[in-house]
Amino acid sequence: MTVNSTPQVVTIAGTDSGGGAGVQADLKTFHNRNAFGMSIVVALTAQNTLGVQNAFPVPVEFVTDQFNSLAADFNIKAAKTGMLADEEHVKCVVENLKKVDFGPLVVDPVMIAKGGHALLSEDAIDTIKNDLLPLAFIVTPNLPETEVIVGYPVETESDMMRAAVDLKEMGVKHVIVKGGHLENKLARDYVLLDSGESFWLSSSRINTIKTHGTGDTFSSCIAAELAKGTEVKEAIIIGKKFIQGAIKEELFVGHGHGPTNHWAELDESIEISY
Repeated sequence: MTVNSTPQVVTIAGTDSGGGAGVQADLKTFHNRNAFGMSIVVALTAQNTLGVQNAFPVPVEFVTDQFNSLAADFNIKAAKTGMLADEEHVKCVVENLKKVDFGPLVVDPVMIAKGGHALLSEDAIDTIKNDLLPLAFIVTPNLPETEVIVGYPVETESDMMRAAVDLKEMGVKHVIVKGGHLENKLARDYVLLDSGESFWLSSSRINTIKTHGTGDTFSSCIAAELAKGTEVKEAIIIGKKFIQGAIKEELFVGHGHGPTNHWAELDESIEISY
């Protein structure tokens, strides 16, 4: 019998009791992309499409227990981080990632929920920059997150390109600066690879408020592809195709910012430009 031959990937993040973001979105995405998903829960949230009503960080000792449990049994080929709550938990995650081999790490630097609730304490930002990002294989910030990390406004595509270089200098191998917050005709993400190659991924904008969990879904799709052995550039392109399909193929759940569709197919309309 072959042991541990199935592609395996882990999310290190907070939960979403409403099922549209966080650990739940990650696991659904892993499953869609044919990778076996598992989780290390850093925080619990009471959350729905209307917002986050409460959040409860998991004791750091238990976070470590989860790392040890998975490392003892599984052959994890990629990992991703999402909501990490506060400085203590970021440090715990960093310390544990240095002890295990979970493959390439995708860092989604989650800071604020769609409804405006803070998902990362201010004292954790420097720890993200100084300790977590140097471990990252890929980082996937949106524009507000990018601004917090680099420390200056990112309001144009030229700013996105500058920020990507600065993020790479923090130790990240591959950078994706997501441009969805710019009010352009197309939603354009800037990708800067470790080789120096760069390109834009462009998609048409969709008039919808059903975008809860987009960042989680995008980054977890990339992590699943990496776990399967997909080359990094192709993994990023597949991530963009998947999240576009997940937004376009609407679900009708909840009364607020509804979730994306984790049953979605890849949207082949994505444009790549250099």
